Amino acid sequence: MKRPWQRPAVSAAVAALTATVLAAGVAACGNNSSPSSVASGIESVASGAASVASGAASAASSIGAKATGAAASASASAQQKIDEIKGGVNVKNDVTLAAPAIKDGHSTVDVTARNTADSTKTITVKVDYKDTSGNLLDTVVVTLSDVPAGKSKSTTAQSNRTLTGEVKTDVAQAVRH
Repeated sequence: MKRPWQRPAVSAAVAALTATVLAAGVAACGNNSSPSSVASGIESVASGAASVASGAASAASSIGAKATGAAASASASAQQKIDEIKGGVNVKNDVTLAAPAIKDGHSTVDVTARNTADSTKTITVKVDYKDTSGNLLDTVVVTLSDVPAGKSKSTTAQSNRTLTGEVKTDVAQAVRH
């Protein structure tokens, strides 16, 4: 996940701020102004720069809040799907994930589940997508239907939205039913 100052909106604000400060400095030096008027001009530019920086920080915070809200919503929806399963058995240890990849801008991961029961079963898997700090970015649920007894079956989980930066995946839950 990109840090706030790496996001396009924040980067543009920082670039505009830098250009404004440089332009003010050049203008102040080039028009034979007195030192006090130059200082006053720089104070004015600094005040404007602080306002731009504050706006950029607010935008970054808003972006982060929206991302967190989207992840929380996806997680709640996925948990509801798991909770609807009645009489299931926890089989988290029977599920493996391959390394995540990017496909059409979304993070994907191959999910393989082994049915250790003595009859054909369905296995539902909740996959969490996290950044390198462990923050939840997205959650999806995949279902592997009709997995024969003693056999494995695979499918691909795909994030609900575009994820940037390094993404790690984790089997949050797996239920055989």
